[in-house]
Amino acid sequence: MSFKDLQLIDPLLKAIEEQGYKTPTLVQKKTIPFVLAGKDVITSAQTGTGKTAAFALPILQLLSNKQDPTKRGKTIKALIVSPTRELALQIGNNFNAYARHTNLRTTVIFGGTPIEPQIDVLTKGVDVLVATPGRLIDLQKQEVVNLDQVEILVLDEADLMLDMGFIDDVKHIESLCPKQKQILLFSATIPYKVEQLANTILNNPERIEITQSLFAANPIGQVLYYVPKRNKIELCLHLLRNEIKGSILIFRRTKFGVDKLEQTLIKNEFQVETLHGDKSQTDRQTALKKFKSGQVNILIATDVAARGIDINELDAVINFDLPNIPETYVHRIGRTGRAGNSGMSYSFCGADEITYVQTIQQLIQTQIPVEENHPYPLDPNTKSISHKSNQTDSKNKKGRKSAASRKNKKRWY
Repeated sequence: MSFKDLQLIDPLLKAIEEQGYKTPTLVQKKTIPFVLAGKDVITSAQTGTGKTAAFALPILQLLSNKQDPTKRGKTIKALIVSPTRELALQIGNNFNAYARHTNLRTTVIFGGTPIEPQIDVLTKGVDVLVATPGRLIDLQKQEVVNLDQVEILVLDEADLMLDMGFIDDVKHIESLCPKQKQILLFSATIPYKVEQLANTILNNPERIEITQSLFAANPIGQVLYYVPKRNKIELCLHLLRNEIKGSILIFRRTKFGVDKLEQTLIKNEFQVETLHGDKSQTDRQTALKKFKSGQVNILIATDVAARGIDINELDAVINFDLPNIPETYVHRIGRTGRAGNSGMSYSFCGADEITYVQTIQQLIQTQIPVEENHPYPLDPNTKSISHKSNQTDSKNKKGRKSAASRKNKKRWY
């Protein structure tokens, strides 16, 4: 299938060709026809699947078909809500690239920067607005942003948006838009709270699942290290000195963990930058620029800070802390091995993370190869005890749940 087969208009096809796109990705093949048909859509897709183009291209086509040349850019017709500044900027850049042969105008607004330049652009009028929730609501309260004419609302990285506490803001933003509108919801995972939101605001949506397909297609090597929690930093240093080379993204669970690992690596003369929520916008953009340009080869980040950031030619991902949500593991390692390139994923598992490995392997339906030949192995007895303890806890929980269910049934009777 080609992009032309998706019935895209010539100005978009020309921009796509200039971007170097050859054929549509799976998420684009499945999503674009539904968006063009005016359907509400829920798409589960991780970074790297081409999901931004999956909603940007059909949105631009729908707006271009309805465009009145005498009212160019006077009202916001499409609103894309994004949880982070970096992701908002990335989406805005993509919209501008795809729309270069149309008369449609896109702008991006986000917090952490002066508000006046954003107000100046908005007062001139735009067709597509990409925004983070906080700054959008601030400007709406100042009556700079009017959402009365929004025809298409996109909630991108919805799971992250809700994890960051934006649920009330998202609901408020949705209520500011007209009742009759098309809603597109994109998320790396679809946990219960995202499903609940979708059931509240979407109208009979089409559902598209991409995560598993992408994972199966990517040539990513995986290896698992069982290691005591206290020895994870030593193992990381050992692997960086002897095995893992190139451009490396390391995931840690907390901002404190990011900073602690950064200090250790710098002391050991590694070139490192970091990303987490406490960093200023300028510092985050500087860190990304250095990493992408090769000035540093190691970037340490939390999931929240790294979500949605497009990093090409990434050689390796290190899961220093394993995620407790298995889909997050797929999302993390999917950042390497893109566009047919090879990539590696290295995961450190402490005794308290063994159940995470089990749920990850259930999701990906394969056993992650274990590397036992390293200087800091986890005591087999500790591993066994931890595993049995987790099984016991699981049985106890089931037992308590079963007892509770029986008790509830008695109440109903």
